[in-house]
Amino acid sequence: MNSTPEQSGEDHPAGREVVVSLSRCDTEDARTVFDVLATGFASDHPMGETPEQASGPRPTVWVTTVDVSEPKADATPAHLTAPVTVDAQGGYWAVDRLRTHLTGAFAVSVVGTAAGDQEQEVRLRLQSR
Repeated sequence: MNSTPEQSGEDHPAGREVVVSLSRCDTEDARTVFDVLATGFASDHPMGETPEQASGPRPTVWVTTVDVSEPKADATPAHLTAPVTVDAQGGYWAVDRLRTHLTGAFAVSVVGTAAGDQEQEVRLRLQSR
């Protein structure tokens, strides 16, 4: 028998953060997605920061980590120049909260999932409404 009290995902520090990565999208679209995340949650990318495009033949991947435990504001509709693929990795509760927030700004489709014991990775496709 385990005497340690069980913690739900939102109470555990690792369960509050989601790592979000974007690739193969326009720099402005990456900024738009990051701004939508920054309006709702604490993020390591401040609002208005424009991600930099990497040089060379490999695709650029933009990554941010958001803490979804204390939402700041609801998302409002945002415009993308083309569909954006987002990979989100974190605890089940945290990834679901992030996905729900994104649906306030974009049309969101779940493209794929990979489930683990305590974490999941979800690939989302974002489009303007």
